Amino acid sequence: MDRIRTLLSRCAALFGRHKLDDDLDEELHSHIDFAVEENIKRGMTGEQARTAALREFGGVAQVRESYRTQRGLPFLEVLAQDMRYASRQLRNSPGFTLTAILTLALGIGANTAIFTLIHGILLRSLPVADPSRLYRVGDKDDCCYYNTFQNDDGDFDLYAYDFYLQLKQSTPEFEQLTAVQAGGGGFSVRYGTAAARPMRSEYIAGNYFATLGVSAYRGRLLNDSDDMPAASSALVLSYQSWQTDFAGDPAVVGSTVYVQMHPFTVAGVAPPGFFGDRVIANPPDFWMPLAAEPLIEGANSSLNQVDEDWLYLLGRVRPGVSPGTLQARLSLALQQWLRTRPAYTDHGGAALIARQHVVLAPAGGGIQRLQQQTRAGLRLLLILSAAVLLIACANIASLLVARYTARRSDVAVRIALGAARSRLIRQILTESVLLSLIGGAAGLAVAYAGSHMMLALAFPHAKNMPVEASPSLEVLGFACLVSLLTGVVFGSAPAWLSSQAQPADALRGVNRSTGDRSSVPQRGLVILQLALSVVLLAGAFLMTKSLANLEHQDFGLATANRYVLQFDPKGVGYTLDRLPALYHEIEDRFSALPGVANVSLARYIPLGGNQWGSCVIPQGRPAPGPKDDCFAVWDRASTRFLDSIGVPILRGRNFTPEDTAASQPVVIVNQAFARHFFPNQDPVGKHFGVGLPQYSRTFEIAGVFADFKMTDPRRDVRPLFFRPLAQQFTGYKELDADGSEKASMYVNFVILNFIQAPPDADTLARKTLATIDPNLSVVRFSSYDSEVAGNFNQDRLIARLASLFGALALGLAAVGLYGVMSYLVARRTAEIGIRMSLGATRHSVVMMVLGGAFWQIAIGLVLGVPIALLAGHSMASLLYGVSGYDPFALVAAISVLGLCAATAGLIPARRAASIDPVQALRTE
Repeated sequence: MDRIRTLLSRCAALFGRHKLDDDLDEELHSHIDFAVEENIKRGMTGEQARTAALREFGGVAQVRESYRTQRGLPFLEVLAQDMRYASRQLRNSPGFTLTAILTLALGIGANTAIFTLIHGILLRSLPVADPSRLYRVGDKDDCCYYNTFQNDDGDFDLYAYDFYLQLKQSTPEFEQLTAVQAGGGGFSVRYGTAAARPMRSEYIAGNYFATLGVSAYRGRLLNDSDDMPAASSALVLSYQSWQTDFAGDPAVVGSTVYVQMHPFTVAGVAPPGFFGDRVIANPPDFWMPLAAEPLIEGANSSLNQVDEDWLYLLGRVRPGVSPGTLQARLSLALQQWLRTRPAYTDHGGAALIARQHVVLAPAGGGIQRLQQQTRAGLRLLLILSAAVLLIACANIASLLVARYTARRSDVAVRIALGAARSRLIRQILTESVLLSLIGGAAGLAVAYAGSHMMLALAFPHAKNMPVEASPSLEVLGFACLVSLLTGVVFGSAPAWLSSQAQPADALRGVNRSTGDRSSVPQRGLVILQLALSVVLLAGAFLMTKSLANLEHQDFGLATANRYVLQFDPKGVGYTLDRLPALYHEIEDRFSALPGVANVSLARYIPLGGNQWGSCVIPQGRPAPGPKDDCFAVWDRASTRFLDSIGVPILRGRNFTPEDTAASQPVVIVNQAFARHFFPNQDPVGKHFGVGLPQYSRTFEIAGVFADFKMTDPRRDVRPLFFRPLAQQFTGYKELDADGSEKASMYVNFVILNFIQAPPDADTLARKTLATIDPNLSVVRFSSYDSEVAGNFNQDRLIARLASLFGALALGLAAVGLYGVMSYLVARRTAEIGIRMSLGATRHSVVMMVLGGAFWQIAIGLVLGVPIALLAGHSMASLLYGVSGYDPFALVAAISVLGLCAATAGLIPARRAASIDPVQALRTE
C-alpha cells in the first residue's frame, strides 16, 4: 500500500504540472518488478507472482495510459468513450439503474401524457390549409340560439343567417367567409336495410370546405350549389364515421341515406383526420348544407328567422389585411345591422347597440369549446406532474451523489493521473443523460397508457374523438427534451461534487472522513422533495374533498334504482298526432314490467347536460328590458315525472289526466321560480307567458315543487317550470315560437324507477321498446347514477391524478429521506462505534440520527406550507365547496408526510443503534 501511495504522489506531482514524463513508465514498471520478486519470496510461482503484481498496479497503469492516449482525440471519439464508460457503470449497478429508470419512467411518462392531451386539445392546429389565416368572427364559445344581446360586455359570437349573407357580400378582406351551426345535433340515420342509428351532424354553408381548404377523400365535398333552396339534398360523411358506421364501404358514396326519414345523397367522404372546425368529444359524423335545415327542422327552422343568432362565422383573411382594422369594420357593420332590427332596438335596447362589438379571434386551432372547458385542469395537471418529475430528479440526484461519494477515492486517483475535471464532469453528465434517455424511452409507454386512461376517464362516452393518445412528433420531441433536461438537472450536483475531489484525498483515505461535505446537498435535495410533497399532497386532498362535495351534494332528486332510456320518435317519422298514443303505450308497457315502481317521460332529464329556456313575462308586467333577468329553464314531462325522481309538490297540485289539450295550459314551477318572479306571493293560480307581453296569460301555475338541480351541479338552482305532454299551445303568431312549441312535443327520455333494479334491466328495456315499435331503437340506456356522475368526469380525473401524483411524491420523498439517512449512518459507522464504546446508549444513538431527519422534515414543511397555500389559492376556480386555504387539507398533508418521513428516518436510526462497536472499529 505504501508503494501505491508513493506512486500516486508521483503521478499527482507530474500531472499537476501537466507534464508527461517517460520516467514515470520506468518507475511504474520497477514497482511492478519489485512486487513480483516479493510475491515469489512468499512462495508464489512466477506466473502467480506476476498476476498478483499486475492486479496491484495494473489498474493504475491502465488509468494512466487511458488519460495519456485520450489527450487530443476527436470530440466524437471521446464522446463514444464516455458513452461506453457510462454504459459500463450502469451495467455494474443493476439495482440502482433499474430503480432510476422506473422512477424516471413514471416522472417523464406522467409529464408526456399530460403534454399529449395539452397538445391535442390546446395546441393543435386544425388539419386544414394554412390555418394561420383562419379567423373567427367572435371569441366565446356561446351556444346555441340567441334572439337578443348575448353578453353583458357587448361581445357578439353568434349571428343570424341574414347577417352572414350581408357580411359575405360586403367584406372583401375575407377570401372566403363561411358559416357553421353553433351547436350541432343528433339525428336518426338509416342506410339500406340496416336499422336506424343515431349520428351527430352540423349544418354548414356551401363554401365551408373551400374556406378551410379541405379536399375530399372519396367523392366530392359540399359546395355553394348544394346550399341552394332548390338543390337536391346532399351530405358529406366524416372519414371516421365512414369507417365505423358504414364499414368503409365505397358504395356508400353516391348512395341514398335517410336522415330523420328524409333522403340525402352521400356526396363524398372528408379526409382522414379532419374532424370539423372545433375540438370536441363527439365531433360530427356528417355535414349537411344550411339549405337542408328547414327540411329537417320544419317549422322550427332557424334559417328562416331573421333575428335568430345561431351561426359561428369563420373566414380566411387575405394576406396583408390587418386583423385590428378588420375587427373594427366588422363591429361597425354589426351595429348598423342591429339598428335595423326591432328585436334589438325595442324596450330600451337601442341605447345598448353602441356597446356591441366583434372580436376577431384566430381559428386555426378550432372553435374553443373543449379548450375552454379543460384549459385550467390540464395546466394544473402539468404543474403537478412537473413537480413529481422534480422530486424524482432530486431522488436520483441524491442516489448519484451517494454513488460518486463512495467512488471519490477512484475519482481522486483519476485526477492524480492527469484527468481533467471538465472531463470528469462530462463523463458523469453523460451517464446521467444516458440514464434519463433510457427512462424517457420507458416513459413513452407510460405516457401512451396514461393518456389513453385519461381520455377514457374524462370522456367515457366520446365517439371518434379527435384527440389522439398516440405520441406525435411534437410529443416525441417534448419527451426527448424533458429527458435531456432531466438528465442535466439530476446529474449536475453529483458531477460538481465529484469534480471537487483532490488527489491528496486518495492518499489519506477520504472514505474514513466523518465530515462529509456531500451530505449537505443530499440533505438539501431531501428538503426540496419534502417541500414539494407537501404541495402535492395538499392539492390532492383539496381536489379529493372538492370531488366528494360535488358528488355527494344534495341534488334535490333521487337517482338510486333509476334508469334512463333515450330514444328518438321524431327520427323514425312520428308525427304530432301520433305522439299521445305512443307516450301512453310506453308508460303502460314499462309500468307492467316486474319491479317497476314508476315510469315517466321527459324532453330532457335533470343533470343530463341539456336544457331549454325562455324569457318569462308574468301577467300584468311590461316587457323586460335588455338588462332584466327574465330567463327560466323549462321542460316537458309526463304526469308522474316528479314521483319518478322523488321530488315532492310543496304547494298546489301536480299534473293530472285532466290536463288535456282542451283545458287551460298549466305549468308547475320550482321554488326558485316562485321567489324570482313572484316574490312574497303565492304563485299558485298566477299566469305568465314567454317571449312577448301578449302571451303573458298563456300559462297558469298549478303547483310548486321542491328545488332540485336541473342543469349545472356547480351552480345554484335556477328558475324552472315544467309543462305537461298533453298540452300544446297553438296561439303563437310567430313562426319560430310555433316551431319551437311543436318541437318540444317530442320527448327523448324514459325514466324507469325500479323497486329493486333487475340485473338484465338493459335487455328488458330494449325488448319492451321493440315490442311497442320495432323502428324505435334505444339510443342509450344507463343508470341515473351514471348520468349524474358524468357531470364530474373531468373533476374525477383531476382528483385521481392529483392523488396519484401526491402518493408518488410521498413515496419518493420517503425513499429519498431513507436513502440519505442510511447513507449517513453507513458513513458514520466508525463515529457511532466510538460513541457507543465510550458509553453512548442505543437510545441516544437513535435520537441523534432521528434528530438529523427531523430537522430536514421540519425545514421541508416550513418551506412547503406557504407554497401549498399559494397553490391552493391558484386552483380555487377548480374547487367546489372547499377553500384553497382549507385547514383540513393542509393538516392532513403535513400529518401524512410527517408520519411517512419519520418512519423512513426511524429505520436507519434503529440500524445505527444496533451497530457493534468492536466490529465497527475492526472494519475501519
